[in-house]
Amino acid sequence: MNLVLLGPPGAGKGTQAKRLAAELGLAHLATGDILRDAVRRQTALGRQAEAYMKAGELVPDKLLIDLVRGRLENGAAESGFILDGFPRTIPQAEALREMLGELQIPLHRVILLRVSDEEVVRRLSGRWYCPVCQAGYNYPMHLPKVEGRCDHDGAELQRRADDDETVVRNRLEVYKRQTEPIVDFYRRESLLVEVDGEQSPDEVFAALLKLASEKAGT
Repeated sequence: MNLVLLGPPGAGKGTQAKRLAAELGLAHLATGDILRDAVRRQTALGRQAEAYMKAGELVPDKLLIDLVRGRLENGAAESGFILDGFPRTIPQAEALREMLGELQIPLHRVILLRVSDEEVVRRLSGRWYCPVCQAGYNYPMHLPKVEGRCDHDGAELQRRADDDETVVRNRLEVYKRQTEPIVDFYRRESLLVEVDGEQSPDEVFAALLKLASEKAGT
């Protein structure tokens, strides 16, 4: 089973991808993690990526594709995979299709976690974290016992700069401009299915698991 998980920021892609990968024994391919690992290990591709990052430039699509290819060629495709955070643009989706074709690896399904703009804003602008232990909190879903203080060490909770409501709305606009067109791309490929991402995390996971099981014929 080879999957791509799409959705706006705050849709829960990373959480659900990890959970689904663990349940089904799939490789979780999060491009951010792959990129950071390559830089940390100072591989040839990692050094190239690091040069762009240090210059404040976006890592080129070809380099991202080569990083994903490396993981697939090193065994990630054997048990199946979930791509999380990639592709983000039409050129990336086209490059991924070409690369998978060259490797003769099928893409079975592309799942869109559908979440409204207002729900994204509510989720992300309500996120706080502890700067000491990195514990996360969310208003109103997961509140600390003492307002504004971490349950574990009492440190004052902070909000990440990119979770400010104005920044969140800007991120949504970027998503709509760059990433939403991929939805139609994969719909034309007859690969797209949608899941209501505003359900509870367990309900979302159950829906994802059902889709994966149906495709696998179990």
